[in-house]
Amino acid sequence: MADPVHTDDAPEAVGAYSQAKATADLVFTAGQIPLTPDGDLRADASIETQTRLALDNLVAVLKTAGAGPADVLKTTVYLADIDDFDAMNAAYAEYFETAPPARSAVQAGALPKGVGVEIEAVASRE
Repeated sequence: MADPVHTDDAPEAVGAYSQAKATADLVFTAGQIPLTPDGDLRADASIETQTRLALDNLVAVLKTAGAGPADVLKTTVYLADIDDFDAMNAAYAEYFETAPPARSAVQAGALPKGVGVEIEAVASRE
């Protein structure tokens, strides 16, 4: 059975989903966007700032589930514009300095609320 994960340190879900679901061994996060926990949308910020905010949200959700960046096994990064890849990657690397997780990065047709990046993860709770 998977239990829902919720923290006030990341934005509330903007739809019918949980911030994450966790089993005894794994955490599956919802995609995190550059939305502050207070609801301030930062879609107009640089892709680096958007990436950092999305990852700050992701880390907050993981922490509540008993995991952290070092426990992340796989991320998926959705970009509104694949030309933002290098800038996103530079900010992303700040969060996974050693032994980064496996990752896919793709250009999406459109992202929620017009943001430039959305990031989801699977992490271990072992």
